[in-house]
Amino acid sequence: MNDIDAWVWWLVGAAALGIPLVVTAMPEFGMFAVGAVAAAVVAGLGFGVVIQVLAFVVVSVALIAMVRPIAARHGRQRPELATGVDALKGKQAVVMERVDGSGGRIKLAGEIWSARSLDTGRAYDVGQEVDVVDIEGATAIVI
Repeated sequence: MNDIDAWVWWLVGAAALGIPLVVTAMPEFGMFAVGAVAAAVVAGLGFGVVIQVLAFVVVSVALIAMVRPIAARHGRQRPELATGVDALKGKQAVVMERVDGSGGRIKLAGEIWSARSLDTGRAYDVGQEVDVVDIEGATAIVI
């Protein structure tokens, strides 16, 4: 295998590593593919097999060492924009039917919701404003 063939094989290897990247969504395969492209460049410049393999290993390991901690940090962060029922927590609502520990109705975000009081001994009358502290299924828990 001469030097011209070596860079082609490295590019074939990079493409082969790209397939599991797409299928499994594991970014490590993409980093190995970039390492293979780096090795193809080194092979194209005429360096030997040892330098090609070294370029592949160094670039792949460097990418994994730099990207994985960043990805892990982003994976642990909560989204800044609350959506769905999470967006309703902390909102104010108006009591439509008396709300106590056993139930009632409120108007929350323009919709009528089932509700119950967080404090089972507390009741809220029609027209009162309440705060939504949690959503359990289709029932808002209010204070």
